[in-house]
Parts: sequence; structure tokens; C-alpha cells
Amino acid sequence: MRLAAPLAVLIAMPAAAQYAVERRPVDGVEVIRLEQRRGEISVSIAPAVGNIAFEMKVNGKNLFWFPFASVGEFRAKPALCGNPLLAPWANRLDENAFYANGKKYALNPGLGNIRLDGFKQPIHGLLLFASDWEVVEARADDRGAWVTSRLDFTRRPDWMAQFPFAHTIEMTYRLRQGALEVATRVTNTGAETMPLSLGYHPYFQVHDAPRDQWRVGLAAASEWLLNKQLTPTGQTRPVRELLPNPEAAPLEGLALDNVFGDLVRDKDGRATFWVQGKTQKIEVIYGPKYPVAVVYAPIGQNRNFICFEPMTGITNAFNLAHRGVYQALQTIPPGGVWQESFWIRASGF
Repeated sequence: MRLAAPLAVLIAMPAAAQYAVERRPVDGVEVIRLEQRRGEISVSIAPAVGNIAFEMKVNGKNLFWFPFASVGEFRAKPALCGNPLLAPWANRLDENAFYANGKKYALNPGLGNIRLDGFKQPIHGLLLFASDWEVVEARADDRGAWVTSRLDFTRRPDWMAQFPFAHTIEMTYRLRQGALEVATRVTNTGAETMPLSLGYHPYFQVHDAPRDQWRVGLAAASEWLLNKQLTPTGQTRPVRELLPNPEAAPLEGLALDNVFGDLVRDKDGRATFWVQGKTQKIEVIYGPKYPVAVVYAPIGQNRNFICFEPMTGITNAFNLAHRGVYQALQTIPPGGVWQESFWIRASGF
């Protein structure tokens, strides 16, 4: 990438230290770079473009799919890539409204901040490429490098008009021991219980084999069946009816845009999804409060990626919970805090 200015701020331990943090303008965009020198790992984040991590390089190879020549080009015409946050609702709503605490809240398309899918359904919330993130800490020590950014949802009247629940979101990217942790903390600053439907939509790629030679591992026991508009019907089926061997399935000829539940977890309550080429492998590890995984792997030209998406609930969770179809909607009481992490780890690069 071309540097827009020679100025850079290094926030790091001494030169011999393993971890470092750097803040510098790139193409006129502030970029924060976390670095682990052992293993040659670096993570680059653009706080002013949705606080998206758009690079996680291991030995020079980017684990994230980032189809732009520069971060400046990305900012000028942003599109889904890297690691976007989906909030205050993740994926689709099946009507131009949502339900919470027994009340119906109509969305206002006239405000111009709602994205629609191909079925004219609201999708992916309000914050995809928000420039409102404030960096509150960027540091490195002998145990890792991290940056924490904060977004105050109440500062934007057009957001509050669509989702009238006062809250703040803190996101921390932490590089430590070869893995990137993405930690999220949501604080309900309002007077009513806040329904929670957020998630991430990270795009991954391996470089040592074409897409049809990739294999995937899906740590799920069930799949939520979807209607023609890609929202859950409320019915589920065993994941083995979709894939006989979900622990290691070939991706050749397989297009995925599926919602998985009953995640298979280890003794620490974590579930691991993975994609592998010849030797390069990316693992995405879900913390316990991400009970749902959306996996998106379309087939087509320039679509050499797969998304393992950690979700707090199924697609259309607000409305399906109101109808009694979905029983596991998470909420945050007034003054309460929700927090969880997922991790990204690479090998064979």
C-alpha cells in the first residue's frame, strides 16, 4: 500500500520485544497494525471503516479476503470483506420491523441507513462501515499487542431512530501467541432490556490450493432449515443430512449459505470451524456465547473465500423469538454487560 504520509506512531516495547503496535496513515486512512515478530504475523485494522480488520498476514499471506488494491480504495467504495461487525441485528429480518419486549418497532427506510438483500429484507444492521469508532487504547507488552475501540450508539439519532436501545460497543483485537482474538463487549446504557443479535462476517482464504480443493470442518450437529428468503423456518435437521462427513468435507461443488446450531464444543466450551488447502489451514474458534454459526461459501468467479460467522442467535432472531419459534434469544438487562470472543488461528503458512 502507498503511504499517504511518512508520519507513523510506534506504540511498542523495546526493539527486541516480540510484540508491537503501530498507528499510521495509509492512503489517508488511519491504520493500526498489530505485530507479532515471532511467526511473522501482522494484523491491520481501519477504525474509520467499520473498525474492520482487513489484513491478517502470516509470512506475507493475508488470511482475510480483501479484494482491493489499497485501503484508500476500500474506504472510497467499501464492500464486505475482512472482518465486519453485524449489529444491532445480524443477517436478515423478514419484515421492515423487529419485535422486542413485546413491542413492534418499525424501521424507517427514508433515513437511508438500511441495507436490503435481494428479497428487499433489511440485512446486516447499521454499523458495517461506520466511521464513529474511537480508539481508546493501543498497546503492546511482552504478552501481546492489542487495540480497543469504542462506539457509542446513542450519538447517532438516525441509528437510535431505527433501534431505540441505548448502548455502547467495545471491540478489542488482540494478537497473542499466534492467534487473533476478537473480543466484543456490549453495555446496555438504557432503561429497558436490550435484545441482542450481533455477529461477525469474516472472509477467509487459503493460498496454496484453488477453492475446489479446499476442505472444511464444521463443528455443528444441526442445521436450521431456511425458506426461499433465507430466513429460518424454525425446523432443524442433523447436519449429516447436508454433509455426511462435516468434520472434514470437500468444498468442491458445494455452495454454502447455511445456519448451524448445536455447536460441538471442547472442554472449555469452544467450537472450532476450519478451512484447509494443501497445508495452509485457518481455524475460527467460537466462544460459548456464540451458539450459532453461519457458513457462507458461494460458487463463482472471484469468490475464492469462505466465511465462518460467529452469531449470538439465528437469522431473524428478534422476530422468531417474538413468535415463539426461537427460544434462545440473548438479552442485556438495563446497566448490564454482554461480552464474548472468537479467535482466528493459522497453520501451515
